[in-house]
Amino acid sequence: MTEFWLISAPGEKTCQQSWDKMMMATTHTTNLSTNNKFNIPDLKVGTLDVLVGLSDELTKLDTFVESVVKKVAQYMADVLEDSRDKIQENLLANGVDLVTYVTRFQWDMAKYPIKQSLKNISEIISKQVSQIDNDLKARASAYNNLKGNLQNLERKNAGSLLTRSLADIVKKEDFILDSEYLLTMLVVVPKINYVEWQKTYETLSEMVVPRSTNLLFEDHDSGLFSVTLFRKAIDDFKHKARENKFTVRDFQYNDEEMKADKEELTRLSTDKKKQFVRSAGVLKSTSRFLICIKIKIESLICGLIKEHACAVLQGPLVRWLKVNFSEAFIAWIHIKALRVFVESVLRYGLPVNFQAMLLQPHKKNVKKLREVLYDLYKHLDGSANIIDAAMDIPGLNLSQQEYYPYVYYKIDCNLLDFKF
Repeated sequence: MTEFWLISAPGEKTCQQSWDKMMMATTHTTNLSTNNKFNIPDLKVGTLDVLVGLSDELTKLDTFVESVVKKVAQYMADVLEDSRDKIQENLLANGVDLVTYVTRFQWDMAKYPIKQSLKNISEIISKQVSQIDNDLKARASAYNNLKGNLQNLERKNAGSLLTRSLADIVKKEDFILDSEYLLTMLVVVPKINYVEWQKTYETLSEMVVPRSTNLLFEDHDSGLFSVTLFRKAIDDFKHKARENKFTVRDFQYNDEEMKADKEELTRLSTDKKKQFVRSAGVLKSTSRFLICIKIKIESLICGLIKEHACAVLQGPLVRWLKVNFSEAFIAWIHIKALRVFVESVLRYGLPVNFQAMLLQPHKKNVKKLREVLYDLYKHLDGSANIIDAAMDIPGLNLSQQEYYPYVYYKIDCNLLDFKF
């Protein structure tokens, strides 16, 4: 499971005793979970009024930051497309996988100085994540426009002969050009009507050039035929063709327009790829240089090549997503730490004396673990029942918020809509 329970309990004579007591109940005899201490530094407490107000603000901020973390993760999965199986390799926090970061959490003193008040720290996180959210919207809009334009052009070059672009099918030599009297038309003919077309196309109207039809292209259902006729017979020919279930495509050969369409498709495709894959040319030149280094440092060279390859082959959008996913996820876990601290002080009182603990429930023992924790801590709050918000009890409104006699917050590291 990638779900963690971040809990806290008041210290006994020492916080270590609280830890030992929880470990004894959950692992030494029953092995219900994998547990780690969750290190929270000595933060500034402030006044009770500030803590009460901050508790509500942190609840909202937690929800907002989690939503941004999930948006960045999901958008990275969307951008990587065919590389979705490698998405977990890119969802890192401080260069390590999410489980490792959470279980070995250390407060980032540089980003969130503990000399600041709790409210200031929460505001720093709020501003940081709001900026990530705004930047994501801008980058996503630009990328989606690019992707949409490319898909529109690709649709024009695929699909049925009745609707698709013909620019990549026909050639200049298929047409009579610059003639005052003659014109080459393109007709889509169902495969079952090929014989009928060959028999009748010359007589569909007057002034059709005999033996002028050629099959230029065919797909599963139809074929694209060319036919030459006099310009004055165009309207009559179109009418008679339609009566015979032949479809005349409205197409005029223009070399410059067709070239421009192809170049636009190539440009959009290249621009899209650049967002997540860059040219490996630099990597090749670096590799040639590294080959000249002495063999005795070959292992070091291999490491450098691999590291350089990762940097070179990731485009600007994926690099931005990786960096800012890490920043947002780190901010989110710091919010969890703030919530545990504030709630523990409000529940257990001053001086600050509690042990924060991170439990990873074993999948088949979730219910049993909840019961064991309740028995262990029920003396802290007799009004708290072992009721899960997921339980639907008529007449009881839990506001989708679980409440237990101990401080509890869930951290779910499965951030994507699809399973791997």
